[in-house]
Amino acid sequence: MAHVQPAPPRQRPFLALGLRVIAVGVLSTLVMLVKFTAESGVAFAEILFWRQVPTVALILGWLALRGQVHRLKTNRPMIHMRRAVLGLTGMCFTFGAPLLLPLAESTVLGFTTPIFAVLLSAFVLKEQVGPVRWLAVALGFAGVLIITQPGNSHLPPFGAFVGIMAGLMVAIIAVQVRDLARTDESLSIVFWFALFSAPILALVLPFAYTPHSPLQWALLLGCGLLGCLGQILLTASLRFGQVASVIVMDYTALAWATLYGWLLWDELPPAATWLGAPAIIAAGAVIAWREHQLFRRGQPPAASGAD
Repeated sequence: MAHVQPAPPRQRPFLALGLRVIAVGVLSTLVMLVKFTAESGVAFAEILFWRQVPTVALILGWLALRGQVHRLKTNRPMIHMRRAVLGLTGMCFTFGAPLLLPLAESTVLGFTTPIFAVLLSAFVLKEQVGPVRWLAVALGFAGVLIITQPGNSHLPPFGAFVGIMAGLMVAIIAVQVRDLARTDESLSIVFWFALFSAPILALVLPFAYTPHSPLQWALLLGCGLLGCLGQILLTASLRFGQVASVIVMDYTALAWATLYGWLLWDELPPAATWLGAPAIIAAGAVIAWREHQLFRRGQPPAASGAD
């Protein structure tokens, strides 16, 4: 009997947008929790370790209860290992930036991911990129310069570097995940990333571990649960809506970061951030819109010079 491919999930754009907004809120809370936990005295490497371990247990346990552990099967373990190394590096930058910068500034610098995605398409993948996206890239980097103000900034230079690298690493990882998604389920990709990266982080634990208070253990558990929940919600949003349609909701992270920064650290972004942030957000929105236009025309993203 011929194998019948399951029908793709029905597009439900409003559900997708709602899931994405919730996912951004959850992940913004995770970033805040990582910063708060580190400032309570827990080593950064241990925070990353406990961010990953619950994901392995939760996904494996959930699939075991449903009798669907076979969904984790993969024929590309070495590619997953490479993705884990890249993902672990990206996590260091993504969660390291809020430790070095105010939450709002680190969040805005993370919005540079679509800009770096265009650069990777042009210079690494050798795809043609037209004037619309090049102008968006220029606008985005103008926003970065306004925020960081090289040589005359309220931000520490190393912190600004880490924040920008976070945006670059997410773009690189997105290419890797897109390749893995051709053969493996999203749940499998998340599982193998956590499974391969946790032992690497465990190697550092003997040098980083210190006794924790009940509050610190609760914070570490919260980081793990929020990280797993956020990834599941992100994946679910993409099941019911197109990337270009839901990604604009990611910019709501700035509101969460500003709120948490004000409530917990008495930080409000300076004028430079409010001037630079719209430029970076507009650049990302233009790139997403252009990618959507090309998709509707049946052209691969960043593959046409007609824009």
